[in-house]
Amino acid sequence: MAFENILYEVKDGIATITLNRPEIFNAMGNAMMHEIIDAFDLSDGDDNVRVVVITGAGKGFCGGADLSKGAAVFDKDNNGSATKTVSARRDDGSFDYSSEAARDGGGRLALRIFASLKPVIGAINGAGVGIGASMLLPMDIRIASEKARLGFVYARRGIVFECCSSWFLPRIVGIAKALELSFSGRVLGAAELKDAGLVSQVVAPEELLPTTYAVAREIADNTAPVSVALMRQMAWRSLGMSHPMEAHRIESRGICTRGASPDAKEGITSFLEKRLPEFAGKVSTDMPNYFPWWEEPQYS
Repeated sequence: MAFENILYEVKDGIATITLNRPEIFNAMGNAMMHEIIDAFDLSDGDDNVRVVVITGAGKGFCGGADLSKGAAVFDKDNNGSATKTVSARRDDGSFDYSSEAARDGGGRLALRIFASLKPVIGAINGAGVGIGASMLLPMDIRIASEKARLGFVYARRGIVFECCSSWFLPRIVGIAKALELSFSGRVLGAAELKDAGLVSQVVAPEELLPTTYAVAREIADNTAPVSVALMRQMAWRSLGMSHPMEAHRIESRGICTRGASPDAKEGITSFLEKRLPEFAGKVSTDMPNYFPWWEEPQYS
């Protein structure tokens, strides 16, 4: 698949998605958004991909929405929509909020990252504001260069949370910190990002990708792909559970199915033999029959 706004490369089990519009600080437009979604479809469908890394080309990570259209970028009546041929307006002029044309494009991207069957690591090489900050929230691990800066600047642009950030941000930093950051819209430097828990590490710019790939390598070389895919969804979806019994039900299914799998036998054998495991289970063919459990009536 050919891309114009991103680079996509798979090497040694790691897929790298690079936002590639450095001349405008990798600003996000509809084309880039859809290409990133397509790249996640590729990574999910490729059993050779064990981890996905996302970074930016040039000095910035992502400078937010492409504002070259001016205010129209956020205006659903003036080509701000990802679905330009369909209007979100009814004949009487009111909004049909159930229309596909009314959906936030950044939310589509966040939901696709959330649904990934492979762990996702953000390598934040520079500034990210608006969607450039919020698209990082559904990623599992975030590592920042000393030059990284992030800002949740919605109120400063006269809009509101997007990219599902009203769900993700409080779960990462807590409700009080999330509101402080989003009410003020101020831009945080790398040290404050770490203090807030938004990133796990801050490293020198030249160490960003080596550090990120070392984390990815630890996952790719030592873990079972099916187990990681299940655990990723178990952890994220547990954030919406009302009682630990819900987690117990899903974990019990996982222990029953995975405990009887060839992967579990290989995990024990490789440990006893003091060697790296060779897990045969594939995400494309060996997910257990209860997956995706959240689509069952009692979970939906």
